[in-house]
Amino acid sequence: MLTKFFYTLKQYQVPVSVREYLDLINALDQGLAFADNEDFYRLSRVCLVKDEKHFDKFDRAFKHFFDGLDTLSNPLDSASIPDDWLRKEIEKTLSPEELEQLQKMGSLEKLMEEFEKRLQEQHKRHQGGNKMVGTGGTSPFGAYGANPEGIRLAGPSRNKTAVKVWEKRDFKNLDDSQELGIRNLQVALRRLRRFARQGVEEELDIADTIKSTAHKGGMLDIKLVPERKNRVKVLIFFDVGGSMDPHVEVCESLFSAARSEFKHLHYFYFHNFIYESVWQDNNRRWSERLPIWDIIHKYGSDYRVIFVGDATMSPYEVLSAGGSVEHFNEEAGAVWMQRLCQHFHKVVWLNPEPERTWPMTQSIQHVRKLLEERMHPLTLHGLEAATKYLSK
Repeated sequence: MLTKFFYTLKQYQVPVSVREYLDLINALDQGLAFADNEDFYRLSRVCLVKDEKHFDKFDRAFKHFFDGLDTLSNPLDSASIPDDWLRKEIEKTLSPEELEQLQKMGSLEKLMEEFEKRLQEQHKRHQGGNKMVGTGGTSPFGAYGANPEGIRLAGPSRNKTAVKVWEKRDFKNLDDSQELGIRNLQVALRRLRRFARQGVEEELDIADTIKSTAHKGGMLDIKLVPERKNRVKVLIFFDVGGSMDPHVEVCESLFSAARSEFKHLHYFYFHNFIYESVWQDNNRRWSERLPIWDIIHKYGSDYRVIFVGDATMSPYEVLSAGGSVEHFNEEAGAVWMQRLCQHFHKVVWLNPEPERTWPMTQSIQHVRKLLEERMHPLTLHGLEAATKYLSK
């Protein structure tokens, strides 16, 4: 840009040299003018014009080259750049030694009591530190901080260790029309098949038709049989919590494969873990919830049950009453999972997280114990192992 401006001055017969042009570049590097038309005008005139008699020529050349620039919006205007981008500070990172010094509260009750106490003491916004509710720092309450457990108030999840999340979440329904890029998911599900011919006779039985026609001396005798269908009945529960966002694509592939393979398929959504109710439409997850008791009473014990989720959450969400991140559950999630396992004879959990990371997460260990180690990775090998168990 400056090179074109230099040649424009030459066209208007302003005697400028390469030495003066380099002086202007050096002045700009020193920050003497930045993002301001008037500042640049004064600086460039000082550097490039050595005789006052050429000021008029310089002004005409400057106007010609920069005409219309003033009508553009300020590139540093807050309306052009998101406020979050301008204000977001560097996320705090702690060394392993510093993390070891941070202590957990010990129980969900103590954590909630301390949170209520600090809210009463605090009267303004707080940034950093280890005590108040704010952003950054090592306090267990707030956002963008670092603490082994706590309550996250909005903002994205960083360490995935929050006990509760004060944030309204909107979930999207999984898309079952997606073209499968991973066909082996569909192939693996075909292990779970028990074919039977039931219902109205509407499918041509070619072998029996030929045989009957031959017995009747060539007189066509059409034989029909009921359509051959897979009679395996399946319930799938999908976790739609925030930690599952990176796994939406593989979940949609699994959902598409299941819809195409199983005639008797019913699906439900849950957030992190199973409690007293689930839902089938994320747009109506508060107004149209299905109690777990209704599912137990409606579907027979011969249904195969598949849970799909990363099982990555606070241990309180599995073991404690009131541990849910979104509502107060009167009974622990483990109680509801035990009820489902007692009613349905075949239950498995598919986990999209790498199997090598499972021992590092306490909640995964609790879920595996509840399901008697029937948790499998959401891979081809894991899906084959799960369907082999379900088909017995």
